[in-house]
Amino acid sequence: MEKLNRVLLKLSGEALAGDKKTGFDEKTCVEVAKQVKTLVDAGTQVGIVIGGGNFWRGRTSERIDRTKADAIGMLATVMNCIYVSEIFRTEGMMTQVLTPFECGSFTKLFSKDRVNKYFEKGMVCFFAGGIGHPYFSTDVGMVLRAVEIEADCILAAKAVDGVYDSDPNKNPDAKKYDKLSIEEVVEKKLGVIDLAASVILMENKIPMKIFGLNEENSIINAVMGESTGTIIE
Repeated sequence: MEKLNRVLLKLSGEALAGDKKTGFDEKTCVEVAKQVKTLVDAGTQVGIVIGGGNFWRGRTSERIDRTKADAIGMLATVMNCIYVSEIFRTEGMMTQVLTPFECGSFTKLFSKDRVNKYFEKGMVCFFAGGIGHPYFSTDVGMVLRAVEIEADCILAAKAVDGVYDSDPNKNPDAKKYDKLSIEEVVEKKLGVIDLAASVILMENKIPMKIFGLNEENSIINAVMGESTGTIIE
């Protein structure tokens, strides 16, 4: 497999919470940091998007206006990125958190030129706050940032170890796919990423690997082509 020079790593908020299901499991975050440091030390440039599900799932509440619920979700991703970036720093990496809106001195405004400058300095870039608008999921933010930074691949680390034809937590006979096209994902309604994100992925032809975060060296294996997850092309 060709060396991946620049990747966009998507971390599930729920996966970072571990068995606690909410907040952070520091041991899990440290393990992620150690793996990313191995990649950075080997010359791979890493951008990271983190979901906000360990703090907020606003769509389950009908009492809150959708735009406000999405705003809370965006801020949840900012909190996640600030926390995880600090864990990364304790492991010896330089980091920067970028958002599409002003967050005072907590983050920097996103721009491709700024990201390239940080990558040249060997920094890990965290992309928080989605795209800054309601009605667009973290999936859209993930794919859009991958396109903008010209990532070689999207690595989606989840609590589940790949894409199945049904929910493996409910169906013990669920079948895992080794490889799929993004068109098949949409046609089969597998719910891997939402439709808006799928269209962007389809148009820009960026491969995506989905794998279980909790497997040993899962992130490194995904970059090295040794993952047991699912490849979407």
